[in-house]
Amino acid sequence: MDAGYFSALVGLAGAAIGSFSSFTTTVITQRAQLREKIQQAAQSRREQLFVDFITEASRLYGDAVGHQREEICDLVTLYALVARMRLFASPSIVQTAERVMESIIAMYQAPNRSLGELKLFAHEGGLEPLLDFSERCREELILKLG
Repeated sequence: MDAGYFSALVGLAGAAIGSFSSFTTTVITQRAQLREKIQQAAQSRREQLFVDFITEASRLYGDAVGHQREEICDLVTLYALVARMRLFASPSIVQTAERVMESIIAMYQAPNRSLGELKLFAHEGGLEPLLDFSERCREELILKLG
């Protein structure tokens, strides 16, 4: 074999290997970026779900403190949010959300509170039904980021 052909073949092989390496690196980089984008979207969806639950539960709890009711129409949105949590959140978050719902239902069934009773109730920590839920959400979000 002529030395010129050998040099040409080695040059072509080097170019092919370089091209393949570049292609492989690009594919791996794009996959990593796509995976990161999907994880960020899931994290944002989870965060929004938690915020929506906290907002709705706070509204209902505030309403329940001052109103005694038997109908459950107002709780439908909250139940839907918990059902969505079952898709994305850990079982401990779902259990904590269910306890929040139970406390809201119990508050609706309890007699209305006067402003004086409300002050004592708040001092005893009765206005913090979402504290445990919020802390668990924060722990899960930090865990998912790490």
